Amino acid sequence: MQDLFSVAGKVVVVTGGSRGIGEMIAAGFLANGAKVYISSRKAEACDATAQRLQAEFGGECVSLPADMSTLAGIQGFTDSFKAAESRLDVLVNNAGVAWGAPLEEFPEVGWDKVMNTNVKGPFFLTQQLLPLLEAAASFETPARVVNVGSIDGIKTPVFDNFSYGPSKAAIHHLTRVLAAHLIKRNIIVNGIAPGPFPTYMLSTGVGGGGDTHTTDWDAVGRANPRGRVGTAEDIAGLAIFLSSRASGFTVGDVITCDGGSVVS
Repeated sequence: MQDLFSVAGKVVVVTGGSRGIGEMIAAGFLANGAKVYISSRKAEACDATAQRLQAEFGGECVSLPADMSTLAGIQGFTDSFKAAESRLDVLVNNAGVAWGAPLEEFPEVGWDKVMNTNVKGPFFLTQQLLPLLEAAASFETPARVVNVGSIDGIKTPVFDNFSYGPSKAAIHHLTRVLAAHLIKRNIIVNGIAPGPFPTYMLSTGVGGGGDTHTTDWDAVGRANPRGRVGTAEDIAGLAIFLSSRASGFTVGDVITCDGGSVVS
């Protein structure tokens, strides 16, 4: 009972880990004794975040930049990871993008980029990393996959981002489909549906221009039932729960982390 939430010694991959929710989740795993690999498309940002997180939280944080929206990028990441590790305890499929435009002007590129990153990427990365997940998995200690969706995949989005909500609804259902198949291989798959967090993506939507430091997060939080936006502890705590013994009988679920937005 004393180690219900322990992730110490686990090998963890967090895609989209250079900023936002991915960075928060990576920090939580590092602070609790895991070895963490982060990826993002921009190599310099990924490298800088890995160095900063390791300096702040200790442990080992490794940068493996990759474009998770293409099969070539996924294969390159997988090859690099396999060269460094023989097992993977936890895969957090967090990399995601959005695209905003009015309905009449919404472009094909805004549909394809979002679907490729938010749905195709998690599926094929999970597929490619299956041998390493199975190498870490046992009946008593299953490997874990955590897919990061969004409350926009549950309720109608506020913003005109017409491919984003459907892509997140798709990753929620993909979570259930993969969970049904992989539980037989001692791999537990679950999902998280975050609400408002102080991220670049939300900042662009609320008029902050992507600057998370100058965005008025208190004002954004006042519109939330909880009275604030989410914190790193909120999202990292849920990810750690879904990667620890504490969630050993929770399979194929998508848990909101939204301050009560959906239920309210």
